[in-house]
Amino acid sequence: MVSREQKKAALQEKLQLLRSVTNSQAPNKTSIIVDATKYIQELKQKVDACLKDLAEDSSMPMVTVSTAEKGLLINVFSEKSCPGLLVVILEVFEDLGLEVLNANVSCTDTFHLEAVGENQVDSVDAQMVKQAVLQAIKKWRETTDGVDATI
Repeated sequence: MVSREQKKAALQEKLQLLRSVTNSQAPNKTSIIVDATKYIQELKQKVDACLKDLAEDSSMPMVTVSTAEKGLLINVFSEKSCPGLLVVILEVFEDLGLEVLNANVSCTDTFHLEAVGENQVDSVDAQMVKQAVLQAIKKWRETTDGVDATI
């Protein structure tokens, strides 16, 4: 008799825990389980959305901008070739009033740009350059979406 009561109490405790985790207001066991199932489905959808975002971000070129002795050091790297991206980035530099003092570019199998730029406008900082380059890359990706990026 005691073990049956203990099992029933343990089940009630687990159901209450499940109600609290899923924020369920359900009054009975069946409704609590249905709410938990819906909650699990929502979590799965959130995980799928996060994985999709992560996959999109991993194909995005990596951009770093830091302050250097002569201005700003800008690095853009992508694991794949990115035809037309160099032009887009150089246009951003021009729009920001950033004069390129030195640049090394490789676009054979990967894309890698390392540039030293000098601020022609005092209000431009490293974060501003990074954001502008990232926005330009996103626009570039939208225009080249679905196009084979290999040369």
